[in-house]
Amino acid sequence: MDPIVIGLLALAGLLFLIGFRVPIGISLIFVSFLGIWGIAGVRPAMSMLSTIPYTSSANWTLSSIPMFLLMGYLAYHSGLTRGLFEAARVWWGWLPGGLAIASLAGAGGFAAVSGSSVACSAAIGRIAIPEMQRQGYDLRVSTGSVAAGGTIGALIPPSIILILFGIQSNSSINALFAGGLIVGLASLLFYVLAVLAVWLRAPERLPRAEPYTMGDRWAKTLEIWPVLLLIVAVLGGLFAGFFTATEAGAFGAFMALVLGILRRSLTWSGFRESLIDTLLASGALFIIAIGANLFTRLVAMSGLSAEIGGLVEGMGLGTTGLLIVITLIYLALGMFLEPIGALLLTLPLFLPLIGVHGVDKIWFGVLVAKLLEIGMITPPVGLNVFVIHSVARDYVRLEQVFAGIVPFLLADLALVVAMLLTRGFF
Repeated sequence: MDPIVIGLLALAGLLFLIGFRVPIGISLIFVSFLGIWGIAGVRPAMSMLSTIPYTSSANWTLSSIPMFLLMGYLAYHSGLTRGLFEAARVWWGWLPGGLAIASLAGAGGFAAVSGSSVACSAAIGRIAIPEMQRQGYDLRVSTGSVAAGGTIGALIPPSIILILFGIQSNSSINALFAGGLIVGLASLLFYVLAVLAVWLRAPERLPRAEPYTMGDRWAKTLEIWPVLLLIVAVLGGLFAGFFTATEAGAFGAFMALVLGILRRSLTWSGFRESLIDTLLASGALFIIAIGANLFTRLVAMSGLSAEIGGLVEGMGLGTTGLLIVITLIYLALGMFLEPIGALLLTLPLFLPLIGVHGVDKIWFGVLVAKLLEIGMITPPVGLNVFVIHSVARDYVRLEQVFAGIVPFLLADLALVVAMLLTRGFF
């Protein structure tokens, strides 16, 4: 059978398995093994199945993922992130829609020690949504702001998506983190503008809170000094060149452990939960990474990427047209797939295309991270929306949360358009 036909059948089979809720990592491994067997025979397929799991996992940069995950879980279980929303509230609560803005700022702070959208939304939502309800906020706005704020977790370092993109594309992790920080802060700004737009249209939906004194503000800020110290030390050391990504993750995890012990807020149970959560999350990510590497080999052996590249060139789209098509594909995939699976599924197909067109890989990586995170708040499978609904299910319906993310989704799309228009200046 023609290798390209086998590649197309493998891709169709992969989408079929994912559609039936087979885990993406298992689907990638199974389909890739069968495809390589069909092209090269059973021995090469068995050889790759025995060697690629090791070569995929024995990667120094990849070891930064469990380290950053452990840092985030230790910070969460030791309560280092608990006061982020309160500190943001005393500084920004007096603004129109101030509590929604504070939840966004708190999510940005949590993202800097977590890198997980879901964890970010859950942690901030448990605190911010009840407070906004007490203050008379429209439930759609309060839940939507927290769900959208959680997406910043995939952009502001440490970002697991950017680390995986850097490994798959052989790009600088530090450069990706710098780009992610810029676009993450831009996302925060666009979300704040979305909140202000809602307030201008219907001020009664977002009542103002009483302003706090400077004494109150500094007191609340001092309460979160451990997490601020953690953020500054890890990101400062990373961008100053003192740490590689792996060293930064390890130092951050150690620092979070020490701060939790010194503050006597990290219990043995919390430490054990941090280790278990890290192992489970890392194991799932590594299985997906192994499957993605096998799928990359299959795509190369089948000639599928070259065929797709030739097809795109024949359409005469040009660089801008190609990027628009890729953007639409990621927005569509984000409606059904979780971000990491969608990332590792598509990179073997898209990286050769952007290489031919001379697209900067750092800019492209940050754009992809942004597009995948938009999928976290789009129906029908917006994971952040479901997380927020589970946190506030006693007083909000799922459709209200989806309605609440509309202004923030429009802000996201505006930012994506801005990124596409300013690609040459990135």
